[in-house]
Amino acid sequence: MKRLLQVFFCLTISAGILRPLSVFASDQIKQTYQTAELAWEIRNGNIDNRSERLKKYLRAISSPMADAADHFVKEADRLGLDWKLVAAISGNESYFGWYIPDNSYNGWGWAVWTGTNYGACFGNWEEGITAVSEGLKADYIDQGLTTVEAIGQKYAADPEWSWKVNHFMEEIEAFNPYKGEEPFLALSL
Repeated sequence: MKRLLQVFFCLTISAGILRPLSVFASDQIKQTYQTAELAWEIRNGNIDNRSERLKKYLRAISSPMADAADHFVKEADRLGLDWKLVAAISGNESYFGWYIPDNSYNGWGWAVWTGTNYGACFGNWEEGITAVSEGLKADYIDQGLTTVEAIGQKYAADPEWSWKVNHFMEEIEAFNPYKGEEPFLALSL
């Protein structure tokens, strides 16, 4: 009887150990499939990851604007702007909110006229994003200034302004938000 209990005990323990391993392997296969499916959806434009991409880009450079990434995209969509434009302008004007007048939330040099040190003040990043987006739409895009180069001729005195803004737009576009998190997904983009 003692021998029978030992065998029963060993079988129970081994069944308990082996069963979770097979479930774990099954879960891994399922997760890999879901990751591949997600990569396909993103690659084919079925999933919009612009907000996530912008937020992770801004966090990677420790921008104080990172939590407003979704607002950049929403305002761009609402007004028909390129989703990277307003963020890229802030990259050129203030390195994404790092260098601004105290408590102004003005990372765009908005209403800072040549020869002055201060411009518009906003209550938070979202308010600034909305004001700058609406201003770009009304005072630039709707006036026929539809390229970064044309906008730059009116927006800034710096002749390299448009090159710098385009550089940040390209950098944001190329940023891989999954780098280091999901190797399979990162390779699939």
